[in-house]
Amino acid sequence: MSEIQIPSGVEAHVSGNTVTIKGKNGSTTKTFNDKFISITAKDGKIEVKASKEKKLLKSATLAETAFTTVINNAVVGVQNGVEKKLQIVSAHFPISLEMKGRKILIKNIFGERVPREVNIQGDTKIEVKGQEVKVKGADRYDVMQTIANLRKGCYACGHDTRVFQDGLYLVKEE
Repeated sequence: MSEIQIPSGVEAHVSGNTVTIKGKNGSTTKTFNDKFISITAKDGKIEVKASKEKKLLKSATLAETAFTTVINNAVVGVQNGVEKKLQIVSAHFPISLEMKGRKILIKNIFGERVPREVNIQGDTKIEVKGQEVKVKGADRYDVMQTIANLRKGCYACGHDTRVFQDGLYLVKEE
């Protein structure tokens, strides 16, 4: 059994197989497999218990450890927020980013005339100032998935990646 302390200013609610954590920077919802673990929230603590069924014991203990880490990351995210900085690097053609709803358009990468579309995960916010891109959010997993989508959207298909190094690169984690 794992116990996670919930700091003041952060609320946690468990209903069915979902855990919702709310804080000053937003909220996040995580789902878990109730076949492996059970979760209760009371008295400022979240208790994660592994299943005692013999056939599921090894998977249940691994799921308990993994979900404890997920909850800890969620608590830190809603309390402090997650912010990553990316740098636009272009040697051949100047790259520009444009926000369009919940998508980002990557324009003029490798001289392509049609912009590449990238999805923004969850409630992640993106700020573009010149060659610097800030990705912020309350959920660490959504922020990192958005960064992965941006990096994948800049991939040089059919080009030698040692020569064509244009794209977005992670510079700083805060």
